[in-house]
Amino acid sequence: MPGRYGPQHGGLRGRGRGRRIINYLQPCLLLMLSRENAHGYNLAAGLEEFGFVPDQYDSSLIYRALREMEEEKLVLSQWDEDSLGPKRRVYNITPLGRQYLDEWMQDLERLQVEINTLMREYNKLVNKKGE
Repeated sequence: MPGRYGPQHGGLRGRGRGRRIINYLQPCLLLMLSRENAHGYNLAAGLEEFGFVPDQYDSSLIYRALREMEEEKLVLSQWDEDSLGPKRRVYNITPLGRQYLDEWMQDLERLQVEINTLMREYNKLVNKKGE
């Protein structure tokens, strides 16, 4: 199983609302590919569902992530010979990619519990100061 991805290996970048767990892109792409095979362009468009704003990231990150995941055997691609215009790659998730996505979701569920605890304790502190 690839070990360099996932929330346990990531950090935060940016400030405020722009914070993202590094490599949050991979599970988003894998989830979309679990729904249906897709071209990189369609995957890029679908990222808005997960809070990615197109003008706030370089679209080359998507293709880099797809290449890395293909090297890790999480996704496969093939040329779409049937599309109009230039040939484009169609990506699909592998069984290893599904397993990796499941592990990501388990990690995020644990992280969500930790975040909820942190927020609850922070809110107690803030409310106490306001008294």
